[in-house]
Amino acid sequence: MMHDDMLTADTGQRRRVLWLSTIAFTLLFGVWLMLGILGIPISKELGLSKGQMYWLTVAAILAGALPRFNFGVWADLYGGRKVFTLLLLAVALPTFWVSRVTSYYELLACALLYGWAGNAYTAGIAWTAAWFPKERQGLALGVFGAGNVGASVTKLIGPPLIALIPATGFFGGTIPGGWRFIPVLYTALLLLMAAVTWFGTPANDRCPAKGRSYREIMAPLRQSRAWQFSLHYVVVFGAYVALAAQLPTYYYANYGDQLARSLRLGPEAANTWLLSAVGWLSAVGYIFPASLLRPLGGWLSDRYGAKGVTLIVFWSMIAAGLLLSLPLGLGVWTLTALLFVLGCGMGIGKASVYKMIPDFFPRDVGAVGGIVGMLGALGGVLTPFLWWPLEALTGQPQMVFAAVLLLTLASTAWFHLDLVRLRRASIELAPATAAG
Repeated sequence: MMHDDMLTADTGQRRRVLWLSTIAFTLLFGVWLMLGILGIPISKELGLSKGQMYWLTVAAILAGALPRFNFGVWADLYGGRKVFTLLLLAVALPTFWVSRVTSYYELLACALLYGWAGNAYTAGIAWTAAWFPKERQGLALGVFGAGNVGASVTKLIGPPLIALIPATGFFGGTIPGGWRFIPVLYTALLLLMAAVTWFGTPANDRCPAKGRSYREIMAPLRQSRAWQFSLHYVVVFGAYVALAAQLPTYYYANYGDQLARSLRLGPEAANTWLLSAVGWLSAVGYIFPASLLRPLGGWLSDRYGAKGVTLIVFWSMIAAGLLLSLPLGLGVWTLTALLFVLGCGMGIGKASVYKMIPDFFPRDVGAVGGIVGMLGALGGVLTPFLWWPLEALTGQPQMVFAAVLLLTLASTAWFHLDLVRLRRASIELAPATAAG
């Protein structure tokens, strides 16, 4: 009876860690990528160029990418409860500052600081893995990773709130209106979530790396498979971040007139409701499947094996990416349907790639997950450097998708080479095992 009570208590603690970390991650991810849709009204008000908006996005992504390794290790060393609570509090101030900016350089400083929100991912992966047994890690990591849907939060709530909140705000402008209301709302939610995380998760946290030296923690990074997983994650996550940030602008530039005509929007309504339309198309057609299918990817990986699931994901992405990359003159709904397929592959693949980490590195999820998460997020910055030359060379805007296709082909080739190596190793090992 005592054992059953302990097991029940342990299960309850696991659930609290999983659900509260997922909610916190969703919020932090929304903050991290809030310029995706807010960038359009911000650039108009502050008179920012396309290049300036790009560097603002890059600043936020880099701030949420470069320290990712450290955050994964810290979660293993000190516990995810401490790391998450401190991160939520640290991001709150620069997020509020966004609502008060008056220049490009102020906004750039904010992006470098609130961008730390992106580091929640590797901290949460390490935290979740520490609380779940191996046979349930795939589903648990998939549920946590579904917090990527936070990328759509600003796209969905931003335009309606901008339209509904009075331009003068509330309380004499103390709470501003327009786009400036969104970072104020996020600030309040960050502070609330910090309190809920600290008081709602177990104080007896799990720290699997406690007592280990940094040399021992870093040892797995000498294995090529850690870097292979990093390239896979560039494909399913880095490219996802780059496209999630780019899609509203892509829809607006290439399909804005078509959408305005189909929605019968007049000149006055077009500014606000066209933003809502491109936000919904980006979210429902791409971000939702690329985020919400992570639990399915984790469940499939637990049941059928992460390697096989990842391989199917890559080939489905290649098929969709090829059609998106060709100059076929796709209509807005065909484009969205193909983006949905691409998003499904990324959503399932994010979970299957990360499930391979505890499979191959069971004691080093924080370190390996940290480097994979860091390089994957950096892919969100570097992918545009691949599609810009292609677009300049061909003059075709769909080179955005051609860049993702090239990355997927390279990752798939490495994956197949590794599978061949594993098969050869198992064949060579079999006679020795039989002889023993």
